[in-house]
Amino acid sequence: MEKQPAVYILASKRNGTLYIGVTSNLIKRVWEHKEKFVNGFAEKHNVALLVYYELHANMESAITREKILKKWNREWKKRIIEKENPHWLDLWDKINT
Repeated sequence: MEKQPAVYILASKRNGTLYIGVTSNLIKRVWEHKEKFVNGFAEKHNVALLVYYELHANMESAITREKILKKWNREWKKRIIEKENPHWLDLWDKINT
């Protein structure tokens, strides 16, 4: 996957702690989370399973979407994850091929 704006949701485990982020390089950013190169919330809560992502045409739309998702309540976030990824599988292998 080449550089492309994306919004992503990481989880510590199924129904665990969630982290929502935005990036221009999804593979690099998820790898940084997995390798604990990202200090802060995600590292502290061991949030490294990629359970959801959306690709966007530009960073402006990705940032707007990230802000919207962050305002959602937990049930809405779980619903969007489970619609695309009902078993909360780590999508790392899907994007890193």
